[in-house]
Amino acid sequence: MPDARAPARRPFAVASAEGRLAALDRRSLTLTGWGLGPILPTPINACRFIDVRHASALYRLLGDEARLRLLRVLARERLNVTELTGVLGLAQSGISRHLGLLKEAGLVAEERDGGFTYYRLAPSLADGDEALPALLRAQFDVSSSDGAVRADEARLQEVLRLRKENFDAHTGPETRDARQLVPGRSWAAWSRALGLLMAPLTVADLGCGEGYLTMEAARWASRVIAVDRSEVVLGRARALARRRRVANVTWKKGELEKLPIADAAVDVAMLSQALHHAHDPSRAVAEAARITAPGGRVLLLDLRTHEEAWVRAKLGDRRLGFDDDELRSMLSDAGLSSVRVGVGARKAGDPFTVLIAVGAKRAMDAKAAKNAKRLQR
Repeated sequence: MPDARAPARRPFAVASAEGRLAALDRRSLTLTGWGLGPILPTPINACRFIDVRHASALYRLLGDEARLRLLRVLARERLNVTELTGVLGLAQSGISRHLGLLKEAGLVAEERDGGFTYYRLAPSLADGDEALPALLRAQFDVSSSDGAVRADEARLQEVLRLRKENFDAHTGPETRDARQLVPGRSWAAWSRALGLLMAPLTVADLGCGEGYLTMEAARWASRVIAVDRSEVVLGRARALARRRRVANVTWKKGELEKLPIADAAVDVAMLSQALHHAHDPSRAVAEAARITAPGGRVLLLDLRTHEEAWVRAKLGDRRLGFDDDELRSMLSDAGLSSVRVGVGARKAGDPFTVLIAVGAKRAMDAKAAKNAKRLQR
């Protein structure tokens, strides 16, 4: 029975920019609807109505024009931080900060797709118009006569057009590089043909991720040992191998700094875009050298030093790339010789440059090889 002494809680209303009242009911501000528990002093679903004091946190959050613009475009399309920068014309750091606040409030959801993190309106808000308070629905109306709304919408359409062009250029049977060549030629075909010229080798793909490079190596290697620290990612890689009917890959869970592979077990140890995720890159290179047999090689593909700090939070990068000399020193310090470092890929306007570094494990002379065989018996 309600306490007669307790003050009555009543629905409240706030005035929109045009002076109209937008009533906010309990349903649209419950934890299941808005997910605003973290920013309010008491859980919303613990009371029948919320008063102005409890709702003020929400309206302080939505009182920022940049955050309203973010919600407006995310109600239209899921976007990553770089795309949001293009649409809104704001700095990446500012957008990341606003997204963090909106995500904490349950207004924005985050999802990973490949190497990118995308943001969209929280499902509880996007499922239907009735889940949105009238005040926000008016803000999301792209037919508004507001010039800023129309400008954001125009830039959004341009970003989506560029995204589609980029997708079309890098996927499908005809990639952009293939179309630049005469019919019948492609970089993919050439790389596979070169693989056929190589002697069958045992290869370690260290930090294999979802296994795309592993699948390519398996075409020409006699055996591939693929290592990653994430069991979830390894599960996806195994599924890819099953779909492609690739049977010469051994999957192992482990850290780059402590590989679950015996000494001198492989002919080639490669780390492709994995070293910048390592806790201790130098130790990871030393481990790669340890598992490489005499006469074998360690191959590194990684990013040259850059200033795109957003990759730390969004992609889990521990290092913002490496200098050429850093890669050279790590390979040399691991006891490798004939070290070479060069640019593997660079595109005009792209903040990322790919470096390729390779070092050779010194072959044993005949006497040392004979002693090694005797010790293995």
